[in-house]
Amino acid sequence: MKGTIIKTVSNQYTVLVGEKFYLCEGRGKLKHDKIKPKVGDTVQIDSNCRIVEIYPRKNELFRPAIANVDQAYIITSVKHPNLDLYLLDKMLLLIQSHGIEPIICFTKIDLLSKKEKTEIFLLKAYYEKIGYQVYTNEEIEKIKKTFQRKIGVFTGQTGAGKSTLLNRIDPKLRLVTNEISFALNRGKNTTTHVELLNLCGGWIADSPGFSDIDLHLTKEEIERNMVEFHAYKSDCQYRDCTHSHEIDCEVKRQVEKGTILKSRYEHYLKFISR
Repeated sequence: MKGTIIKTVSNQYTVLVGEKFYLCEGRGKLKHDKIKPKVGDTVQIDSNCRIVEIYPRKNELFRPAIANVDQAYIITSVKHPNLDLYLLDKMLLLIQSHGIEPIICFTKIDLLSKKEKTEIFLLKAYYEKIGYQVYTNEEIEKIKKTFQRKIGVFTGQTGAGKSTLLNRIDPKLRLVTNEISFALNRGKNTTTHVELLNLCGGWIADSPGFSDIDLHLTKEEIERNMVEFHAYKSDCQYRDCTHSHEIDCEVKRQVEKGTILKSRYEHYLKFISR
């Protein structure tokens, strides 16, 4: 039977075949070949509920561990834990590099002062201008519409409000949430596994949070995925301009003019220096 893995807990996999769920294990050959099934995988299972084949993936992420998704929602807290634009820009690079559409969602907007909210909406406008979909946790109906006929995943730092946002989208879920530590400015993980949930005409996976994530990309891949650089790269003096140490660099000029967000450029320099 051919189906889709919708949930993984330890070495047990819930596979949806048609409208039936099967609790499966990986066949020994998969373990021998060091192939670990992921949520989102299209698989073949036998009559003993063993996964005997994993079909080729169109894409995959390693954190969270999920495959064959159309879009990844980067759930980004603006307060408690405080806004981390460095982590946001890192996630954007990683998701884009795997051929997945990133969608930004700023959470905990209600905790901001009027001045802080204005600053967040200026940031939102910038990321929208360079081509990203950006929402706040106050735009529930707009977020719901993006689910239709798509497979997506909620990802982001611990305590950012992924499960809370899903509960607001569908109160019947009743996903476990937890308070964050104000002393440490971080949350506690309440989600311990990846699971696809059938919501609003699509499938959405909740996933465990993290405090940081490794960026295993080449300098060329990083530069290629800085989307706002594309419009100015051809005006740089050197074809292979890295937009770092070169004197006659149009990207650097646009940063000075304020056309390119300074924090984005500073993060880019950190990324390529690692």
